[in-house]
Amino acid sequence: MDNLLKTFKSLSDKNRMRIVKMLQVRPLCVCEMTVVLGLSMSTVSAHLSLLKSAGLIESFKDGRWIYYNLVKNPTSQEIASLLPLLSYWLNDDEIVKNDFERLKTVDRETSMSCC
Repeated sequence: MDNLLKTFKSLSDKNRMRIVKMLQVRPLCVCEMTVVLGLSMSTVSAHLSLLKSAGLIESFKDGRWIYYNLVKNPTSQEIASLLPLLSYWLNDDEIVKNDFERLKTVDRETSMSCC
């Protein structure tokens, strides 16, 4: 039960839900999420740490960059069941729609708006 509570607590924050929704689009580095969310890097990193601890996201290194994505092989049945459901939730939310639009313009490789 404790793991399930940890998962739901990690999703109980608006910005963490926004992060999860963004990661459904593509893997992102902290600086890209910072631009979209309008939060400091330390705040975004703290949110990522909670989501990672709950087993919802994972990270991988590409050169000097660390990218985050939704976990591909969940270790718990709860996360495996929850992730597909999250893809249907909040897609009509105006904030999430705006985040998706901003994601189209944020790319650490080609944009000066990041990193």
